[in-house]
Amino acid sequence: MSATIEARKARPYWTLVQEPRAPAIPYALPMRAPVHVTLISLVALGLLWTLGAAIAQDADILPTPVAVWQVIAAESASGDLWHHMANTLRRVALAFALAMAVGTTLGILLGRSERLNMWCDPWVTVFLNLPALVIIVLCYLWIGLNEVAAIIAVALNKTAMVTVTIREGVRTLDRGVGDMAQVYRLSPMTRLRHVIWPQLGPFVATSTRNGLAVIWKIVLVVEFLGRSNGVGFQIHLYFQLFDTATVMAYALAFTGVMLSIEYGLVQQWERRSSVWRRV
Repeated sequence: MSATIEARKARPYWTLVQEPRAPAIPYALPMRAPVHVTLISLVALGLLWTLGAAIAQDADILPTPVAVWQVIAAESASGDLWHHMANTLRRVALAFALAMAVGTTLGILLGRSERLNMWCDPWVTVFLNLPALVIIVLCYLWIGLNEVAAIIAVALNKTAMVTVTIREGVRTLDRGVGDMAQVYRLSPMTRLRHVIWPQLGPFVATSTRNGLAVIWKIVLVVEFLGRSNGVGFQIHLYFQLFDTATVMAYALAFTGVMLSIEYGLVQQWERRSSVWRRV
């Protein structure tokens, strides 16, 4: 017995209070398809499109991929495609920045205060379930057919989704790390930068990815209803002319730009924001 006591006294003090840790479960990062799989999938989609156009045998119903590509080349050469796409991307960027700023702030506040969340949760639920078309029409009626109304309408449709995602992220924060930051008397900005924000990274990345996917679609609807430029306006114009090829040309060109942003920026950031969770 005395030998056991002497052995325990000889051990470093931190080994006496350290509890055995359970084996950590590795966090699986989102799997990304290999390049060749993506290319084969896109080629298969093009072949299916070509087959559908051959069966339809009517360019007014379903033009061939070659015909749509020719329209894209012609609109690009004239500069119309880039002009309207630049206006749409500007609206997407402004509405996205506004929705993320307001939604992230509200999400952090609601996640840290149960009392505030109790009072504001019905508001969030209402905006989550309010149809996007209703918000767009009301903004145009109340503010007018201008850029401010368009951007606010798009941002309102996304803010509630960001708020909910960030709120759930705040609720999953490691309290032990927060207590450690309090013990070391870290300033609020330092705590936000080094303790809270890294843990919220995956949730912010998810909000970014979902936000872009939703916002650019809503921007097209906003332009379709009340703007004089942009991809949505062009789709509205050529819809009235029953020009299917040009409608598909503008839609596919803008979709290609958004997919480039998705694969080139958003997914890369999403993976990097989750690296720290691997063990």
